[in-house]
Formats: sequence, C-alpha cells, structure tokens
Amino acid sequence: MDVKRSGIFKGDNPFDIARAWLDEATVTEVNDPNAIALSTVDADGMPNARMVLLKSIEADAFVFFTNYESAKANEVEAAGKAAFVMHWKSLQRQIRVRGTIVRESDEASDTYYKSRALGSRIGAWASAQSRPLSSKGSLMEAVAKEGLKHGPNPKRPPFWGGYRILPVEIEFWAAGDFRLHDRFRWTRASQGAPWSISRLNP
Repeated sequence: MDVKRSGIFKGDNPFDIARAWLDEATVTEVNDPNAIALSTVDADGMPNARMVLLKSIEADAFVFFTNYESAKANEVEAAGKAAFVMHWKSLQRQIRVRGTIVRESDEASDTYYKSRALGSRIGAWASAQSRPLSSKGSLMEAVAKEGLKHGPNPKRPPFWGGYRILPVEIEFWAAGDFRLHDRFRWTRASQGAPWSISRLNP
C-alpha cells in the first residue's frame, strides 16, 4: 500500500530522503552524525551490535569500511545480511535499514583509504581488530613499526576495505507529540524491485 507523504518524508526515493536527513544532522548533531549501530549475527545466531561510521549513501547502497578480519566482517561474510539504525537526538529522527551486504570494490576502497589521515592509514595496518591485545603499549609499538615499514604513503592493507549494504527495507521515524510518532517503511522483495511504501503505527 502506497501512502501520501509530505514534509521531511516527501519523495519516492528513500536514498534521497536518507541523504537529506543526514545532511541536516551534519549541521545539528554534535558528534558523528554518520554513526550507525550495525547489527549482525554470529554462527550460532547470537546477535551482535556496534557503532561504526557510515561513509556514503549511494544510489543503491549504504557504505562503511572496516577490517575484513574483524568479528563484524566474519559475521557479515557468513550471513550475507546486516541491519543498522541511525538515530539523531538533535532532530528526533532515526532511520532503520535491513538488507544484504557485499564487499565494496577494490578501487572504491583504495580511494577512501587514501583520503584518511596518515595515522588512521597506519593504524589499519597495525591493529588486528577484534583479536586479543596484550597491552596498549604493544599496539603503539606495532603502529611505530608499521609506520616505518610503509612510510608516508601506505597502500591499503589487503585485509581492509568497504562493505555495501543493499537494502530491502528502509524505515524513517520522526518523533511526534504524545509519542504519536511518524513512521514510513519502504520495502521491496529484492534488489531492483519496486519499492512499496506503508505508514506504520507508532
């Protein structure tokens, strides 16, 4: 069932709406307006969640970057699915997304890696993300070692890159008086299929 929408919910392309909301949050939110709570499941079906930074909203995908050997990446690779929520207290809005997930291209991962601060690029080489660490000192030693090894223009580690979340469901939520919130959900059966839009009870 398609429904009429206006104001901040206006438009038929959910990616356009998501970009517009993120643009607004970039002005109003104090810290990390692009932070998402990324949810996955492990091999036993146990759910997991952590905050990561969303780096782009593209024509058909939401993109973030991480260590491909991390716990989140292992869960993503095994399940092929993920979900996330973005919440902005300053705007009293949130976006929920569920979908399939694939690796970003090497070219796009290279481009983003080169845009990062040098310290972050070296840190990607030094950190065995999600695995046990004996001490902060040992991590700093690894950073120093990798910095000397790779110099001022390090290449992207082969174990680091991006993921694309290809949604089959996107929900937009905005706070309302007396907890009568506005919720609109876009759903589709598969990638490339047309969106169906419905209004939900708060």
